[in-house]
Amino acid sequence: MKSNIVKSINELPSPAFVCEEELLKKNLELLKRVQDEADVNILLALKGFALWSTFDLCREYLKGCCASGLHEALLAKEEFKKEVHTYSPSFKDEEIDEIIDISNHLVFNSFNQLNQFRQKAKGKTSIGLRVNPEYSSVEVDLYNPCAAFSRLGITKANFQEDNLEDVEGLHFHALCEQNVDALKGALKNFEEKFAEFLPKMKWVNFGGGHHITRADYDVEGLIKLLKDFKKKYPHLELYLEPGEAVGWKTGYLVATVLDIVENGMNIAILDTSAEAHMPDTLAMPYRPDVRNSALPDEKKYTYRLGGNTCLAGDIIGDYSFDQPLKVGDKIILEDMIHYTMVKTTTFNGIKLPSIVLKKNEECYRIVNNFGYNEYKSRLS
Repeated sequence: MKSNIVKSINELPSPAFVCEEELLKKNLELLKRVQDEADVNILLALKGFALWSTFDLCREYLKGCCASGLHEALLAKEEFKKEVHTYSPSFKDEEIDEIIDISNHLVFNSFNQLNQFRQKAKGKTSIGLRVNPEYSSVEVDLYNPCAAFSRLGITKANFQEDNLEDVEGLHFHALCEQNVDALKGALKNFEEKFAEFLPKMKWVNFGGGHHITRADYDVEGLIKLLKDFKKKYPHLELYLEPGEAVGWKTGYLVATVLDIVENGMNIAILDTSAEAHMPDTLAMPYRPDVRNSALPDEKKYTYRLGGNTCLAGDIIGDYSFDQPLKVGDKIILEDMIHYTMVKTTTFNGIKLPSIVLKKNEECYRIVNNFGYNEYKSRLS
């Protein structure tokens, strides 16, 4: 049987996501510090980071997971084995009983859903409502939960203050990879609109989008903000649910140059895909960092990096290198663990990247490989 341990990046299957455990641990330690010093509860948002082979490590630091539906809730229960907090824009009749059984907190997106499922949930889980503080600071509407006409959360105009029986918590989420100044703005709006209901509540969830592990994040400011809020409402349990802050800069996607063609410029075709493996590079859009590269023409040799699907726009971007690329070269696309692995597809039949944990400089553990079955099983 072939070993799943290799000693160098050149021995890895390609393409492959590589998560470095030491970098993940560093992020978790910082989150645990915030959790302890501010006396709050930090949950792992599975929508941003669901690499369950690392959950033995993650559960040492975090209180549990937040899930966006049944399958994430099941993953949290089976693999994280701590608290499960579940929110969905809308729950389904055929799934709600199992979700209630799994969830410590269950957050409804509307009073319609609360009314529909209140009796089933009552006494079995802590019921909450997601509210919309109508604070919009996210620049890209695709990722802005408080954009105009958002379906996410109840606005104050639609809040039924006479319909809060059995409701124990409020949840708001207004951020996307932002600093504490954005949280201050969102929290100010939240309090202006919903503070009158907080004496009746047991908990408040500040949602996700807190970029706590980014180098320039104001960690001390966050701790102070959370402590000040707790002083005003000492009876409330506080929750934060970052996803990207857990997986931020903990690893990369390694790919291989398959061919180099010329059409007005040199184009390197890789065995990965922006469309299938890094969809946010097209949806956000953004230009991913590539190790040992620079902007076009800054270094001697410039290439367009293209994906290996038939989509004309499957382009990663233009990069320059000190040495010419050649077939077989490894290309390392940085920071591809959070909000990337969870969005991969088998579009065009392309193989999903393998998943690898880097244990140390001379030990890479291949935890999953994928092939034809993953493509076929999604179809019929």
